[in-house]
Amino acid sequence: MNETGFLEFLTSIPPAFVYIFGASLLPLFRGRARKAYLVAIGVLGLALAFTLKPQTSWMLPILPEIKLTLLHADALSLIMGYIFTLIGFFAIIYSLDAVRETGHHICALLYIGSSLGAVFAGDLITLYIFWEIMAVSSLGLIWYEGSKRARDAGFRYIIFHLFGGCALLAGIIIHFLTTGSLTVGPVDELGIAYFLILLGIGVNTAFIPLHTWLPDSYPKATIAGSVFLSVYTTKTGVYALARTFPAAEAGGAVAYMGAVMAIYGVAFALLQNDVRKLLSYHIVSQVGYMVAGVGIGTMIGINGGIAHVFNHILYKALLFMCMGAVIYETGRMNLTELGGLARKMPVTALTCIVAAFSISGVIGFNGYVSKGMIIHAAEESHLHLIALALMLASVGTFLSFLKLTYFTFFSAAREEIQAKEAPITMLIPMVATAALCVAIGVYPQMLYRILPFPEEAFHYDAYSAGHTLGTAELLLMTAFMFFAFGFFKPHERITYDIDLIYRRAGNAFIHFCEGPLMSFARATESMMMKIADAFASFLQNSSAAAGMLAYIMIVLLRQSEHFKKYEDNLNRLRENGSMKIAIGTGVLITLLLIFFYLAIFMYA
Repeated sequence: MNETGFLEFLTSIPPAFVYIFGASLLPLFRGRARKAYLVAIGVLGLALAFTLKPQTSWMLPILPEIKLTLLHADALSLIMGYIFTLIGFFAIIYSLDAVRETGHHICALLYIGSSLGAVFAGDLITLYIFWEIMAVSSLGLIWYEGSKRARDAGFRYIIFHLFGGCALLAGIIIHFLTTGSLTVGPVDELGIAYFLILLGIGVNTAFIPLHTWLPDSYPKATIAGSVFLSVYTTKTGVYALARTFPAAEAGGAVAYMGAVMAIYGVAFALLQNDVRKLLSYHIVSQVGYMVAGVGIGTMIGINGGIAHVFNHILYKALLFMCMGAVIYETGRMNLTELGGLARKMPVTALTCIVAAFSISGVIGFNGYVSKGMIIHAAEESHLHLIALALMLASVGTFLSFLKLTYFTFFSAAREEIQAKEAPITMLIPMVATAALCVAIGVYPQMLYRILPFPEEAFHYDAYSAGHTLGTAELLLMTAFMFFAFGFFKPHERITYDIDLIYRRAGNAFIHFCEGPLMSFARATESMMMKIADAFASFLQNSSAAAGMLAYIMIVLLRQSEHFKKYEDNLNRLRENGSMKIAIGTGVLITLLLIFFYLAIFMYA
């Protein structure tokens, strides 16, 4: 192989391999060597993703008729590869000092690799394999926190994802048997496969009411684990949704589901005191925007949904980094315990403000561009109710992050907090991610170029006068509401989500199994034992048994339609002194005599 061919080979390697094979070798390194090795994996994965060319593929034959497509690069998968490897690199750097356990780093690398494997998968089998690796590896990021609440949340998390994985696999099998195709593409035909695949994807995408695993588990993960978790699972779900259900017959339902998610998530976020739980509910809300864009199904809608995936990964990872830094330095995670940290952690405060403005869609930040694109797509498609819901969610989002930043960094603390600025390994990725949020907001064309439909994206004017003025008015009104009224002051409260129904239904089912069902089983067993004892006692008396059996046989024969024939034969026997018996009748009588003889012989 010449040098050119070798370079082409290197630039066509699936980026997932770097992280998966890198994870297998990680136990060989310790200390600074391990940190250098982790950074090298992040750099190599980033380089491979950015050097991939469209239409590059990597196939692995497993059967004469089936090939696994481990790499299928096109505009949609490439933009996901860019942002997954980019934020993966930043998250690896962030975790260098925050994580000591080698196993945690292995789980993180497998999580990144499996997510990349899923978005570059060209067939449904490969997608499913990486989908399940993603679920199992992400579980480790929760359990490594070490507490009982993390273990319990991890069990609930994996139960949800096993359910979703089973639905996805069943849908894939039925889809293959129906169509003969395993290609990752639109699922057009309504049927069982259609809804099973949508259900499987819906679990990862946090459809309401399948979302409760997310706010339950993400706040209980490790500090660095939450950063990784905020990026991959739900965004892989949105990618799979864009692949399989763009402009499908259920597209309208998917778009409305996105609107429900946006409102639902922001409503619960406003009620939270735990900073990471607030951020987790906002993942549900922000993913709602993406689902709405994909569900609308137009080119501008899909562009907006995928642009929001890209932007959301940046500012949401940054928010989890900032709150992780606060928890790392203070040991506190509730807004009621925080305050006054802007002077002690100025870089963290500044980057958090950038992230808060970005997620709120403030003019000049990246969220403003992609949110506007999705709302514009809804208005173009005359889905005015969806557009209204997304705008209301924007108001709630800005209120949430005014609450988060004010009560974390600027309000007076209830007591003196001992804290200092976060370690440099945390600050570097935070500053770099914040810079990208501003860069895309100021110059959105850098994002437009890599969207699935770039030409359509360049026709969208993010900074049109109407959009800009309307957004400014909405944000100013929201800020006035926050500071004029005291409704949004944090409180220590327990908020119940739909998982309360799941838990009560589960407890009721367990009570039914342990109570009425077991009582019925015991009563049935007792009754059957009594019948068996009575039957055994009856058979011990051979003469009574034979007589009873004969009596039963006579009663049964008298009920038979053929009994009259036997009566007629007996009458003729009495009158004529002779009777002809058919061969079958003779055989039957002989068998009955043998049966009675054996019964008497065995139980005598």
